[in-house]
Amino acid sequence: MKHLLWPVLVATLLSGCATAVSPVNGSLYTNLRAPMLVTESPDKPTKVGRATVRSILGIYAVGDASIEAAAKNAGITRIHHVDYQSQNILGVMSDFTVIVYGN
Repeated sequence: MKHLLWPVLVATLLSGCATAVSPVNGSLYTNLRAPMLVTESPDKPTKVGRATVRSILGIYAVGDASIEAAAKNAGITRIHHVDYQSQNILGVMSDFTVIVYGN
């Protein structure tokens, strides 16, 4: 039984734990963009704001990827639409970015 425990323990410790919201995932690398929100604003967006959260090994995660933070970063007061970008590298490092377009 002890011989089986070590490979399971090592595999668990070496497996990537960092994850981000994504409709599809690549086992080695993921980098995609998708829509999150659309408003009825008829104005063409002139500003773009971003806000990101980063996770490392699923152990440490930090950031503010709220729509409010992304809009504030670009001085946006009227939101046109919102996208998100999800990136994951080997399950080791993962970023989730909210992208707000507006005026």
